[in-house]
Amino acid sequence: MKYIGAHVSISGGVSSAPLKAEAIGGKAFALFTGSSSRWKSKPISDTEAERFKENCEKCNYTPAQILPHDNFLINLGNPDTAKLEMSRTSFLEEMQRCEQLGLSMLNFHPGSHLNQISIDKCLDLIAESINLTLEKTNGVAAIIECTAGQGSNLGHEFGQIAHIIDKVEDKSRVGVCIDTCHAYSAGYDLRTEEGYRKTWETFDNVIGAHYLKALHLNDDKRELGSRIDRHESIGKGTLGDDFFVRLVNDPRFDSMPLILETPDEQLWSEEIAWLYSKIN
Repeated sequence: MKYIGAHVSISGGVSSAPLKAEAIGGKAFALFTGSSSRWKSKPISDTEAERFKENCEKCNYTPAQILPHDNFLINLGNPDTAKLEMSRTSFLEEMQRCEQLGLSMLNFHPGSHLNQISIDKCLDLIAESINLTLEKTNGVAAIIECTAGQGSNLGHEFGQIAHIIDKVEDKSRVGVCIDTCHAYSAGYDLRTEEGYRKTWETFDNVIGAHYLKALHLNDDKRELGSRIDRHESIGKGTLGDDFFVRLVNDPRFDSMPLILETPDEQLWSEEIAWLYSKIN
């Protein structure tokens, strides 16, 4: 079973997210549990958390079909001690919000060295940040999202993600989300049949297929290896229709959230329906 959906808004409260996901035909969804651009968000009331769980049950969403995303300010590898502490505090709160909502995953961008420390030192800081957070929480896995490699952002090479996972103490609570746009812009040629095969073979050899927990389904405005993060609507970018048809028919991606973050949300229901229509 393919769980395809989109990153829906929480305007009106987090409890509205499952209803919005169902309305566009999604069998999965992503959400921010609070603000995407603030260090601290308004607490979720117990009533709202219960309403979220009730709506998930009503719409037949289990935690395995839901991929919350942390806020964009967090940098778990920040070389500045004070800002690193702010990121760790915010990440812990994000994890605790997931706990409160009964969710099992939290997706995040690993971090950036800001050209101030070495890549290895930054990766070590990210792993340390994950360990500190997992020690203080229960039941929620840290899901590392691959990046396009813009600026000093890390996570654009599978080896960098493997470095982080290697240093995470509780490996039952760490995983990976591959964003198709990010991976293609980072230089992994998912577009061609041979490149597709090699990419997933490399992922398995370097990271391990069992760590793959989710995908972000985005076409790419830029070319292979551009190191620029610019999402495009399905079939309108450089990855193209054939890639997405190949992906939705790949059994490796059954039973995990496959989340659209394409730029035109008015097309989400159409994109979801098209992707499902291509499954043999």
